[in-house]
Amino acid sequence: MIEETLSPLPALVQEDAQAVREAAAAARAGLVDREIVTEAVVLCAVAGEHLLVIGPPGTAKSEAVRRVSHRLGGRLFEYILGRFTEPNELFGPIDLRRLREGVVEVETSGMLPEADVAFLDEVFLGSTAILNTLLGLLNERSFRRGSTAVDVPLRVCVGAANTLPDDPALEAFADRFLARVFVEPVADARLEELLESGWGGIGKSAGTPGNLLPVIDRLAAAARGCDLTAIRPSLATAVRRLRAAGVPLTDRRAVRSQRLVAAAAVLDGRDAATEADLWVLPLVAPTADTQALARDTLVDLLGTSRNQSLLHAAEELSRGPLARAERLARTGGTLLAGLGLPPHPRDERLRLEATLREIDASFAADGLPERLRVVRELLVAAVASP
Repeated sequence: MIEETLSPLPALVQEDAQAVREAAAAARAGLVDREIVTEAVVLCAVAGEHLLVIGPPGTAKSEAVRRVSHRLGGRLFEYILGRFTEPNELFGPIDLRRLREGVVEVETSGMLPEADVAFLDEVFLGSTAILNTLLGLLNERSFRRGSTAVDVPLRVCVGAANTLPDDPALEAFADRFLARVFVEPVADARLEELLESGWGGIGKSAGTPGNLLPVIDRLAAAARGCDLTAIRPSLATAVRRLRAAGVPLTDRRAVRSQRLVAAAAVLDGRDAATEADLWVLPLVAPTADTQALARDTLVDLLGTSRNQSLLHAAEELSRGPLARAERLARTGGTLLAGLGLPPHPRDERLRLEATLREIDASFAADGLPERLRVVRELLVAAVASP
């Protein structure tokens, strides 16, 4: 079995981490090759940071955010920005009755200032007035216009765009999104899986909404209290190496990256961060190329990465063996738990065989972590059954 790290969280927060783990798994189910997006939304919600998703249209960016929001519960505000979008379309209209009295007051009901989760597509197309208002809302979690001044309940805002902006004037705004995920169309090798999941999802109900915002808030509080003392020297070393390699990291991004590290530790069930949580660092690199460079530059520091709640993100961002073992063991265990009595249907057998092939391609027989070794033996027995 993969060894657990010391410094466990209190039992209640452990239960919270398990609840979020199950919600993340439910949100990513059926989303082919978009697991990292759903898990990054969860990570940022606990860290109190915002996420930028860059990719071409039709790559399920909005669907991933909707699914996470649905599982967490609360209010989702979703909007596609354009050059002619007016501020009142996001923040609410002016109250005309109050305006006649000489008071500028905004009716925020149902609008972004009252949202728990927000998804803003084509976020860089917003006007200067919109982006300036968003800066305050994202940074201070407050909305002010005229006599209206409200604290917003926003846990995470996800901005999406087809490409990163070239305009230097937008860089300050873009820098407020600490984490970034870059998506591409699903690879040809997974087209059958995409077609099957897409067809099966047509007309399917999203299920009962979750009610996990109090859970997210408790985990966020635990993350703010996470002990980073032991990991801070390694984190400073990582930032120096990234900068030396040409990855542009502002002081603000370097400091705030600690929030992602702390959130990763808490979601893995610990109250102290270790090198196993450094897999989040490529997320703060600003472009797809610099994220790849970050993984290569930190390959030795990321080798011990893993996360029980965010399996796919930890594996994808670290390319580490422990993260892959964790994900494969969980995948195999889920497949085995869903098996009925033999004979197994052809599609079940194919999934079992595919997982076995990935295990054998990733690890030597004498190098299997104990938990993965047990899961592999059970998979072999299931495939060999009549």
